[in-house]
Amino acid sequence: MTELNERSKQIRRDTIKLSKANGGYHYGGSFSTVEILIALYDHILTHADKFILSKGHACWPYYVILRELGLRPKLEGHPTIDEKNGVYFTTGSEGHGFPAAVGMALARKIKGGNGKIYVLIGDGECQEGTTWESLLMARHHQLDNLIVIVDWNRLQGAGSVADVLPIDGLGEIAIALGWAMIIIDGHDSDQILAALNYFEINKPLLIIAHTVKGKGVSYMENKVEWHAKWPDPDHEKQAFEDLK
Repeated sequence: MTELNERSKQIRRDTIKLSKANGGYHYGGSFSTVEILIALYDHILTHADKFILSKGHACWPYYVILRELGLRPKLEGHPTIDEKNGVYFTTGSEGHGFPAAVGMALARKIKGGNGKIYVLIGDGECQEGTTWESLLMARHHQLDNLIVIVDWNRLQGAGSVADVLPIDGLGEIAIALGWAMIIIDGHDSDQILAALNYFEINKPLLIIAHTVKGKGVSYMENKVEWHAKWPDPDHEKQAFEDLK
């Protein structure tokens, strides 16, 4: 099992503090994204790039990192567009961030603009029809400035992804369509960075990041009920113990 470093623990602790103070929750899906967000914001993103958090319910570690950068996104349950504060698209309704990213990447390619478009989507979100349409369109337009990361934690609000609507074979289908595709441990910083730096000309990149829902907090890990649940004081105390 991938061990958390101090940076990852700190972001999780700050996520609990910020979300609890502002009525937030969705800790399971938030904690499965932390290492991906750290890799993007600490090492990858430039001023020319844009990032979209399509799985908008996992917004609290995103807000923590934006605030570290001196930005002030609106603190609510899903991100609201505010480009001056680092939020480039309103998300929350699943399946909307990916097609928006395709449009942004296509516009840049037509205009000859610099920078890449990164989007983080959930595995449950891959059940949406817009995801499949976006896969087709991105390859058709050879959007090699588009990087899609799937937070593959295998759980969604209504249960396991396998029980609700299986999406096994997504990576193989992407390859068949003409995408570049990489499968990684979504909590391993070295693997994440290597994948984010991968490039094939004329091919969009799909990164399937295997993660653990609720990663880092023992009672949350791989528990569907922590998709959307508020920790009582005892649970909160235990979370901080786990994240020492």
